[in-house]
Amino acid sequence: MSSKAPTLENQSSVRDKLKIIILLAIPAVIENFFQTLLGFVDTLFVSKIGLAEVSAVGVTNAVLAIYFAVFLAVGVATNVLISNFLGAGKVEKARHIAQQAIILAIALGVVFGIITLFFADNMLLLMGLEEEVLIIGSLYFKIVGIPSILMSLMFVLSSILRGSGDTKSPMKTSIMVNIINVILDFILIFGFWFIPAYGIVGAALASVLARLFGTILLFQYINKTKEIAFRKDYWKIDKGHQLELLSLGSPAAIERLAMRVGQIVYFGFIIALGTNTFAAHQIAGNIEVFSYMIAYGFATAATILVGRNMGANNYCDAKEFAKLTTFLAIGFMSIFGILLFLYGEWAGSLFTQDPKVIVEIGVALKIAAVFQPFLAIVLVLTGAYQGANNTKYPMYLTIIGMWLIRTGTVYLLAIVLEMGLAGVWIAIGIDIVFRAIVLWTRFNKDRWVSSTKDKVADCDPRTRNAQLSKSVNNY
Repeated sequence: MSSKAPTLENQSSVRDKLKIIILLAIPAVIENFFQTLLGFVDTLFVSKIGLAEVSAVGVTNAVLAIYFAVFLAVGVATNVLISNFLGAGKVEKARHIAQQAIILAIALGVVFGIITLFFADNMLLLMGLEEEVLIIGSLYFKIVGIPSILMSLMFVLSSILRGSGDTKSPMKTSIMVNIINVILDFILIFGFWFIPAYGIVGAALASVLARLFGTILLFQYINKTKEIAFRKDYWKIDKGHQLELLSLGSPAAIERLAMRVGQIVYFGFIIALGTNTFAAHQIAGNIEVFSYMIAYGFATAATILVGRNMGANNYCDAKEFAKLTTFLAIGFMSIFGILLFLYGEWAGSLFTQDPKVIVEIGVALKIAAVFQPFLAIVLVLTGAYQGANNTKYPMYLTIIGMWLIRTGTVYLLAIVLEMGLAGVWIAIGIDIVFRAIVLWTRFNKDRWVSSTKDKVADCDPRTRNAQLSKSVNNY
C-alpha cells in the first residue's frame, strides 16, 4: 500500500477509509462543538440574569430552529450537489451551483427577516408564555431574527466548503465566531468599563455581531479556493440550478420543519408543567446537545463521502463509507453517553442553584445517555441517505416519528401519566430508537439510495472477488 495519505480519490482499504472519515469528521465535530458552545455560553450567561430569561431564550431558539431548518435544508442540497458534481468531475457545475445557493440563501434570509419584523410577537404567543417571558423573548427574537440573512449565509457558505471536501475552514470560522461571541457576551450582558450592562439585549447583539464576522470570513475562504472560487457570470439567477436546489432541499426542509414544529407543540406541554421545569428541560438540552456535535460531524463526513462516491458511480464504496462512519459515531457517542449519565447533575449545577431543577436536569440527562448509540445511527444515516440524493425518506420518517410517536408519547407520559420531565425524555428516546431501527434496516437491504439505478451488483467482498476473477479469466 502507498505511504501517501489517503484522499477522496484513493480509498482502497478499510484503513484508508477510516482515515478519510476521521480527517473529514473531526474538523466538523470541532466546528459543531464551537457552534454548540455559542448556545451553551449564551444560556450560561443569561442564566445569571434569571430563569425567566433562560426560558425566553429557549422559546425564541425553538422558533428560530424553524428558520434554521430551512437554511440547513438549502445547505444540505448544496453540500450534496457539489459533492456529486465534483465526484463526477464536473467542477464548473459545482462552482455554479455554489453561487446559485448563495443567491437562494440571501433571498430566504431577507424573507425570514421580514417575517420576524412583523410577526415576532404572534409567533411567541403561540407558545403560551407568561407575560414576563413573552416581553423578554420578543425583544431577543427581533434583534436576533431580523438579520436572518447572516444565519442563512453562514449555513450555506459552510456547506459549500464542506461539499468541496474542506471541513477545516468552517471549523476555523466557528472557533473565531465563538471567541468573539464569548467576549461580546461578557461585555454586553454584564457591562465593562464605559459600556453599560444590556442584559438579554446584549446576548442578542453579541450573537448578531459574531455571525456578521463569520459570514465575512466564510466568503473569504470560498474565494480563495481553486474549485469553487467565485465567477462574475455565475451570479445571474439560473432557474435550472435553483430548481435543483429546491427539489433536493425541500424534503430536507420539510423534515426539519416537521421536527421543529412538533418540538414547539410538545414544548407547550412542558411549559404547562411550569417555568422551572421548562428551564430544566432547556438546560438539559443545552448540555445534551454536545452529543449532537459528534453525530453531525460524522454525518457531514457521511454526506460528503457518499455524495462523492455516488457521483462517481461507486455504490459499494459509498455504502461502506456510510457503514464505517455510523460505527465510529456509535463508539464516540456511547462514550459521551457515559459522561452524561455520570456528570449530568454537576453540569446542570453550572446553570442554576435550585436543587429541584438540578435533580430534574440530572434525570433527563441519564435518560438521554441510554439513547446515544441510537441517536448516532439516526443522524449519521440521515446524512448518508442525503448524500445518496434520498432526502425524501428521512422526511417521511421524521414526520411519523415526531408527530405520531414523540409528541403523542410526550403528552401521554408527561401529562396523562404525570411523569413530568422524565416522561418527556423517555418519549424522545422512544422516537429515536424507532427511527434508528427503520433507517438501519433499509440501509442493510440496499433501499436507502434515491433509486435502484444508482446501485451496482452485490457489494459482498466474496461476490465481488468472484466477479473480478471471472472477468479476468474471460481475457
